[in-house]
Amino acid sequence: MAAPVVPESDSIRRAVSLLNAMDPGRFPRLLSRLLQKLHLKTESTFSEEEEEKLQIAFSLEKQDLHLVLETISFILEQAVYHNLKPASLQQQLQSIRLDQDKAEAFASAWAAAGQDTIEKFRQRVLNPQKLETIGWQLNLQMAESMQAKLKSPRAVLELGVNNEDSKNLKKVFVEFSHQELFEFYNKLETIQAQLDSLT
Repeated sequence: MAAPVVPESDSIRRAVSLLNAMDPGRFPRLLSRLLQKLHLKTESTFSEEEEEKLQIAFSLEKQDLHLVLETISFILEQAVYHNLKPASLQQQLQSIRLDQDKAEAFASAWAAAGQDTIEKFRQRVLNPQKLETIGWQLNLQMAESMQAKLKSPRAVLELGVNNEDSKNLKKVFVEFSHQELFEFYNKLETIQAQLDSLT
């Protein structure tokens, strides 16, 4: 068998005992929901109200529910990272003493949506943020001494970037001196030439 992707720690052992006690009829739906939202790092999988319903449905304290959700997410992230086959995932989980029905539920959820999830992670890694808007302004800083009549022009670029899983536009400000802006422009020209050569 491959090297273990889920290390046995106290919290994993505690989570496994909680997972083994969970209702096998409801468990696959929980897994499927976590798998659908796994790639969305900035978004909670469940609202507070949904978490309360899950606590009741699975007879878990809030702290235990969080441990279970974090552990399931961790296991699924490991499956993504190691690109595990469903059978290998099931074997790994049974080796940390997860009951066969739960391990099979993981394997079948992974067989159904694993490749999709891996693809979503690839997209997220390739496009963590997208440039949405560009603004600029020119600042002219005058010398403070009357003897020196130096002017120091500074260009400020305002870049509006957006995460794929977030609706909020984040603004990044970058200030350049004349020389820095010129070097930046030359780098952009090089990038543009390389992009043009690829198309």
